[in-house]
Amino acid sequence: MSELNKHLSSHFGKLNPKELGIINELFEKQTIEKGEFILRTGNKCTFLSFVNDGLLRIFVDEEMKEVTQWITTPGYFVTDLTSWLFENPSRWNIQALTPCTIYTIKKENYQKLFTLIPKWHEIEKLFIAKCFAYIEDRIYSHLSMTAEERYNLFFHDNKQLFQQVPLQYIASMLGMTPETLSRIRKKQIS
Repeated sequence: MSELNKHLSSHFGKLNPKELGIINELFEKQTIEKGEFILRTGNKCTFLSFVNDGLLRIFVDEEMKEVTQWITTPGYFVTDLTSWLFENPSRWNIQALTPCTIYTIKKENYQKLFTLIPKWHEIEKLFIAKCFAYIEDRIYSHLSMTAEERYNLFFHDNKQLFQQVPLQYIASMLGMTPETLSRIRKKQIS
């Protein structure tokens, strides 16, 4: 579980070996097959997972149309944050696009971290702040950038996804139709 340890240490401050050991005990390794769902719309999200390898898609089915919220790559956490925090039914489906290895902590074990690791309150605050900052950046890009600018920004940071993921998922995630994405890609090539 060294990738999880590295991620926690680099993003949320130095954790000592004892604290990392506690975290390792509470996260469980899971292997997810391609196409398998780890969360379905309407169910409560009772887990937080770290993606060690593979790709997961977060999406919703809306009246004959799927909307992709995000594609989670290795080194990132995945959950339905609203459902996780407020125990609401989930809006999102989370499905494996490839075989995945994830490390998952259930909500009851997550709550133990506050007692077992005194600085966990600060770590959680940083985690949630980073989530909101990221969401703020996405909102900003959707409100202030053209479709082509959003494509260029995403492509620059995620080139490998364009070879691994159906382009309609990327188009949806970027807030455009597949036809618009295709036009932008053709323009970029010529």
